[in-house]
Amino acid sequence: MEMQLHQLRYFVAVAEVRHFTQAADVVGITQPSLSKQIHALEADLGAPLFERVRGNIALTAAGEVLLPLAKRILADVDTATREVQELVGLRRGRVRLGATPSLATSLAPPVLRRFRDAHPTVDLRVEEGGSQDLVRDLLRGDLDLALVIMPSGGADPGLRVDPILAESLVVASVDPLPGASPEGELRITDLRDQPLVMFREGYDLRDATLQACRAAGFEPTLSVDGGEMDAVLSFVEAGLGVALVPGIVVARRAGIRVTRLVPPGVRRTIAVARRRDVVPTHAGRELRRILLEYVHDATAADRLPAGVEPLA
Repeated sequence: MEMQLHQLRYFVAVAEVRHFTQAADVVGITQPSLSKQIHALEADLGAPLFERVRGNIALTAAGEVLLPLAKRILADVDTATREVQELVGLRRGRVRLGATPSLATSLAPPVLRRFRDAHPTVDLRVEEGGSQDLVRDLLRGDLDLALVIMPSGGADPGLRVDPILAESLVVASVDPLPGASPEGELRITDLRDQPLVMFREGYDLRDATLQACRAAGFEPTLSVDGGEMDAVLSFVEAGLGVALVPGIVVARRAGIRVTRLVPPGVRRTIAVARRRDVVPTHAGRELRRILLEYVHDATAADRLPAGVEPLA
């Protein structure tokens, strides 16, 4: 078998756009040349990779198996190329950081500012998404680092995950909530009769809320289901229900009331993650170093938001 890297690139291009002519434009060759290389790849593998279904291009079972492997191989080759370029003195690089919405608007900006000040020629790319989505992107090689929330069941074995911060969730609402203690705190059970605004699938906050309610013996009533962070906060502001959110995201929203939960409440662990089987680039290692340095400095200067504690 003589599988070539350019054949894998052509295969991935076709798989992503599901059109041979458009894929040829993406990779910069003619459509007949691309088709010839795909056929050669299929011959080497001994199986077809694409089929036409009602005029559309679809992956075969063999294509479905090959796609994530091809993306991983190409990502590793790109990483190796960038490493060599940095070592020979090009002084450029690229780092792709993923972050959950709450961390993308709170922790990431000052960290990226420090990184940019120190390394102005490095290409910075940021992907925002739920922790489950970011883990998926890390594993398939689309990200170098990600700020994620540790799942209750433990981290994916394919990742190295280092906890850096612990954070308590609060109840966001428009009006005062019944059942609050003299200290102004609520129990999870006080949310039994409250309509909840719920995050979409893939958000760790969705899982944390559902697990907390079920552990307290009830299934929550959802008033709105499936929002992103900004949408959830806007729905709360509109009076559609309450939501469990990180305190850091409501600090600057004057229309939202924040109520703490009775200890131990609902806590989550913020971590920095990367793929275990890939050696990080110089730029990736430097971004991680600056992230940990920022957490240390913010802790020493007492600048961490209320409810956030360092772990690193």
